Amino acid sequence: MSYKDIIVFLDGSRDNEARLDFALSIAKAHGARLTGVDVNAPSAFDGEWAFRAQSLEESLRDKARRASVATQFRIADREATGWRNLYAYYSDLLIATQPNPDSYGKVLPAVPEDILVSAGVPMIVLPHQWEPRPIENAVIAWSPSSQATRAVHDAIPLLRQMKKITVFAFGRPDGRIEDIDLLCDHLRIHGVVAESDRWFDTGELTAMEALFASRAMEDADILVAGAYSHSRFRETLFGGVTRELLHQFSVPIFVSH
Repeated sequence: MSYKDIIVFLDGSRDNEARLDFALSIAKAHGARLTGVDVNAPSAFDGEWAFRAQSLEESLRDKARRASVATQFRIADREATGWRNLYAYYSDLLIATQPNPDSYGKVLPAVPEDILVSAGVPMIVLPHQWEPRPIENAVIAWSPSSQATRAVHDAIPLLRQMKKITVFAFGRPDGRIEDIDLLCDHLRIHGVVAESDRWFDTGELTAMEALFASRAMEDADILVAGAYSHSRFRETLFGGVTRELLHQFSVPIFVSH
């Protein structure tokens, strides 16, 4: 698999420029076409958002031309309340920004959570106010679960371009941990070399606390993790990204559902 058709969701927020620059860099690295989808709600065209909301296509065309990236522009149904009219089915990878209270009512409500859990396409979610930087070091939040497995396989084209990859696993001291070695061996078959970071659950830290306290995350540029399963309220990090993580994080997250 490779990413040859990428969608970036565009809006009038101040996060839009960084999101577009990041999406162009990913598209260029993979030789992909980049489709910008305007997901502004009608209210985005009033007040201080208006100029940015009206300039999306021009900005996309100009930056894509300078980056030598093939591109197209689409406008989502402004009255859409769900994700089905946002073109997500027709892509290999989606790029969005985390939910931001400042954008409520100005961005179509399906972005990004409803699309993530419904469209069947992997997504990179960027932090609010994130500044673009090279994506070179990846951390995989791993457990032998369907969600984490899907995320890892969907991320392989991205992982092949990383300089450093760490597989982070969290479990009981008496639990079996050889599965992390099996994953690293499987990744090697795909040309991806990864090291491991095991944390034992002593009851002092949650899985998420241990992850962000780990040495692996100190230099991480992106986190690879599974998304929600059937019940969002019972989620732990390594069965799928929690809602807390989707709303509060500091590095981009590659997620699949």
